[in-house]
Amino acid sequence: MQAEDMEVPIINNLIDNGDRQKPKGKDVFKDQKESESSMESPNLEFEYGDTDTLTAELSELYSYTEEPEFALNRDYFEEDFRSHARGRRWIELSVEEQRTYVMRLLDALEVTDRDKRLKVARAILYLAQGVFDECDTEVDVLHWSRHNVFLLYDMGIFTALLELLSMEIDNSQACSSAVRKPAISLADSTELRVLLSIMYLMVETIRVQTEDDRPEWRAAREAFQSELGSPLYNGEPFALLLFTMVTKFCSMNAPHFPMKKVLLLLWKTILFTLGGFEELQQMKVRGRERLNLPPLPEDSIKVVRAMRAASPPASAMELIEQQQQQKRGRRSRRPLVKQDSLDTYNERDPFKNDDARDEEEDPEDTDSGIEGEVDPLDRDVIIQPPPPPPPLRPPTERVNFPKGLPWAPKVREKDIEHFLETSRNKFIGFTLGNDIETLVGLPRPIHESVKTLKQHKYISISEVQMKKEEELQQCPLTLGEEEVEETPAEMLYLGMLPNLSQYVIALLKLLLAAAPTSKAKTDSINILADVLPEEMPITVLQSMKLGIDVNRHKEIIVKAISALLLLLLKHFKLNHIYQFEIVSQHLVFANCIPLILKFFNQNIMSYISAKNSICVLDFPHCVVHEMPELTAESLEAGDSNQFCWRNLFSCINLLRILNKLTKWKHSRTMMLVVFKSAPILKRALKVKQAMMQLYVLKLLKIQTKYLGRQWRKSNMKTMSAIYQKVRHRLNDDWAYGNDIDARPWDFQAEECALRESIEKFNSRRYDKNRNGEFAPVDNCLQSVLGQRVDLPEDFHYSYEMWLEREVFSQPIQWEGLLQDP
Repeated sequence: MQAEDMEVPIINNLIDNGDRQKPKGKDVFKDQKESESSMESPNLEFEYGDTDTLTAELSELYSYTEEPEFALNRDYFEEDFRSHARGRRWIELSVEEQRTYVMRLLDALEVTDRDKRLKVARAILYLAQGVFDECDTEVDVLHWSRHNVFLLYDMGIFTALLELLSMEIDNSQACSSAVRKPAISLADSTELRVLLSIMYLMVETIRVQTEDDRPEWRAAREAFQSELGSPLYNGEPFALLLFTMVTKFCSMNAPHFPMKKVLLLLWKTILFTLGGFEELQQMKVRGRERLNLPPLPEDSIKVVRAMRAASPPASAMELIEQQQQQKRGRRSRRPLVKQDSLDTYNERDPFKNDDARDEEEDPEDTDSGIEGEVDPLDRDVIIQPPPPPPPLRPPTERVNFPKGLPWAPKVREKDIEHFLETSRNKFIGFTLGNDIETLVGLPRPIHESVKTLKQHKYISISEVQMKKEEELQQCPLTLGEEEVEETPAEMLYLGMLPNLSQYVIALLKLLLAAAPTSKAKTDSINILADVLPEEMPITVLQSMKLGIDVNRHKEIIVKAISALLLLLLKHFKLNHIYQFEIVSQHLVFANCIPLILKFFNQNIMSYISAKNSICVLDFPHCVVHEMPELTAESLEAGDSNQFCWRNLFSCINLLRILNKLTKWKHSRTMMLVVFKSAPILKRALKVKQAMMQLYVLKLLKIQTKYLGRQWRKSNMKTMSAIYQKVRHRLNDDWAYGNDIDARPWDFQAEECALRESIEKFNSRRYDKNRNGEFAPVDNCLQSVLGQRVDLPEDFHYSYEMWLEREVFSQPIQWEGLLQDP
């Protein structure tokens, strides 16, 4: 058996099953070019935030298929406004005159005729869109849109729209006709789209603060924020109505619902009522102050923003492809060389940009430093000799490493306990349980180690909450009822709790349907109901435009769901750790982890640089400027941006969700290992954006100890990046330890124990009938008979009839009282 034949099965252990097929013929050179272009990807100037710019967020509300409706909204408004204003324009009216006209529209919304109601709703939508026909620039459109939205809110339009939306949701006739239709198009959701568009414009415009906001606008923002978060709408927060729409759509009972608009409105409502990432950081600081915990060691948002992206490591597949190309048609007389030879080469500067030399260098030819020569037999039969290496770059281009690490190290109390337990067992021969103060009998270096560990001890809000919950479970009568603060997150959780699993499953179904790696199946959900036109395209240009529109539509859905899930997880974790844990467990049980990995199992660079947008059709550009003639070339060109903001935002959000689900959970970390996530995540490191790389490296770090020594040797560049960018946990042996405790039978027990704690928490905090057995019993006859009983108001009218029927006409067996039971 030749050495070449022995190599393949060994190397195959290093790579994912999906990558094992040998490239053939021209594909080798094609793949090589692709890998080279991806390796030389530039740094992405991307700043992560709650949302994109206001203009971008407003333009994503509309699909390109809806473009003709802008003119329709304007026509209905002008038709009605002409009779009221007598030749004047909207922007020429005084505020009082504008209020009078809006009041007239509000009255017209209450008519029973459905078509008239829709015309009025379109006129209101035109106002919310900024009366664009009277504006010359995009800035003017946004200015008047803002002015009109605050006016509409002040006049009570949102409440009226909410009633109409509830009517449309409960419209069983529309639902049943949509279910029976073979193909659903834009026309089936016209009323819902108009209502949701106005509501989205109101929520998004009022949510965004500007420096020149008037005092009355700031007061209106605070009032609207508390309204949306409070159970004012049918006894539940507004977000729950939208969650109901999502579950109804996913259960196929209402396939005509415009899901993109619902998800965007739901995300922005949660963002507005609960707060974004900056507010979360402030709430966390205030929460630590209330619990008398030391302040946070650093502001994580600032640290991440200051990070620089590292050059991505060459993947095993790229190295192996070149190796197999050069080996084809020859026989090797040398034994298999260790994989770490290339890493020795790379470690000269672990974060320098990879160039063609990294790509072309054969890992076998760098023969562990023993002999630098290539076998003479091999030299004669190489099919295509590699090009000469480029000259080395001057040292000025080398990356300057920051002094010190970006994160302060952290230690949990549990880690200190474990360290002392091990030390006492070794030096004394017995342990003292959870005592971390007594150091008697331990040598001086252990004293120094404990001192260092205590200096970096970090107590999280979650740990305090879990400890308090444990005490409340043990002493329910002594500690009494817990005072629960009625925060927006608490009210939302209380409303979501009964149907939480349905909401989570529905969101993941939509995420799966919108993922670019998903294949269309007959039983999958149709998420294109609010993008497909009534008449399908007949020309190539129309087909291209619709294709871009469909891809853009899916990207926006992924963006909304990923941001929504991340916000829910972060806010629930801050509000109470067990609220976060129940949402996490529902996500895990609904296969969220393999779904996210499936999402990343694609050419992530092409997804992030996708050009699925047509700038001239974006709102408000399309309503202010003359529409140029669209050609196939202009559609293919797309925009000039280096990357697609929403796609990079979605990728970071999904990685953050995956981190939240797997952190400190061995069972879920093992899921990452079982699903072979390491090669998928390593490919994601090609995106040169610091924040995305950080979360990929975190996911690789937690599973490193399970991947084995060979993987670590072959990926030293990735290990160096983890060391440089990810926070250190003292005593964590992630880089060299092989976890002997990775027993599969423990994992189910871990999830079951967590589930039990969650159910106890929910039962104690939200089950009002639970404490009935502890209520004191009144044994005094006089006091029981003297209690006031609330009777219906009309009871005294029929009291005599009741007495006759229930008392006098019923035979009473008094003797029965004297008999023994």
